[in-house]
Amino acid sequence: MKRAQILPTVVVMGALLLSCVSARHVQAQSDDCRYFEETGHYVCGDFLEFYDTRGGLENFGYPLTESFDDPARGLRVQYFQRARMEWHPYNPAPYTVQLGLLVDDLGYEFPAAQRTQIPAFNSSIRHYFPETRHVVSYAFLDYFREKGGLDIFGYPRSESMYQDGYLVQYFQRGRMEWHPEDPSGPRMRLTNLGETHIERFGIPGDYDEPLPPPARPGGAPETIPEPTVTTLTIRASVGQVIIEQGGHQTVFVYATDQRREPVEDADVSMVIHYQGDQRYDFEPTDAKGFTSQGFDIPQTTTGRGHRVVVDVTATYGSLKASTQTFFMPWW
Repeated sequence: MKRAQILPTVVVMGALLLSCVSARHVQAQSDDCRYFEETGHYVCGDFLEFYDTRGGLENFGYPLTESFDDPARGLRVQYFQRARMEWHPYNPAPYTVQLGLLVDDLGYEFPAAQRTQIPAFNSSIRHYFPETRHVVSYAFLDYFREKGGLDIFGYPRSESMYQDGYLVQYFQRGRMEWHPEDPSGPRMRLTNLGETHIERFGIPGDYDEPLPPPARPGGAPETIPEPTVTTLTIRASVGQVIIEQGGHQTVFVYATDQRREPVEDADVSMVIHYQGDQRYDFEPTDAKGFTSQGFDIPQTTTGRGHRVVVDVTATYGSLKASTQTFFMPWW
């Protein structure tokens, strides 16, 4: 009796699972899709049209997931390196596709602009947004206006500020970074907040798993290609945050790509700002993305209790990433 009751339930559940897999496969193989070998994902339909007409790779980066129905939001969504696209079927055109408020989701909050920071009137170089009480100025305002305005960035959530080694500004849907050190590339770039959101909150199911490319005409689907590294991220730490005079310190570095997978053979160096700048080169990162470099703390009568900053830089092909760590001599 019990077995007869359980069997239909199992059949129904199996059918539902098969329908989900089938729907995902149909989406991947449909004609209005584009496959991105760099991350092994498809972008389709209205999301693809939005991608192509609203800035493409520069604004959104590569897709990190397939599109999927997000139970937390009750919407169909798709994550990219720098954004989350959302399908709002009840909105009038052209607002059926909108970008998620990643900065708000991640909880970044900053005080409103001070009265002395607010311009007397808006101009081509400064604009005050009373909706969120922040000012956007100069290169940030130019980029905001040129690359899509409110539809792409939302309202500002901060003033421009120095953070992570760069001048940055937060908006509801993204963070801008000013990179004056790279004259050959774009000076203004967007932070990969889509990656940050997935790393912090995760996603349901296996929609971040790469898919094989579409089948060639008359042939079987190809195997999943090895994803190209499109983003380089590094983390650095020290063996001893507080270290005594004459001790031996070690700096550890971990390099990952846009899928948070380890990057092998990245070149790493560091500059230690202690009694003059001291530069060290690491061995290239191993298959697990790790490398380390040790050095001795010189004998000295100065520096006790002062924070020693270590600037770490990694390169992989044309990609470059930087970060900082620190330690404190004490004796």
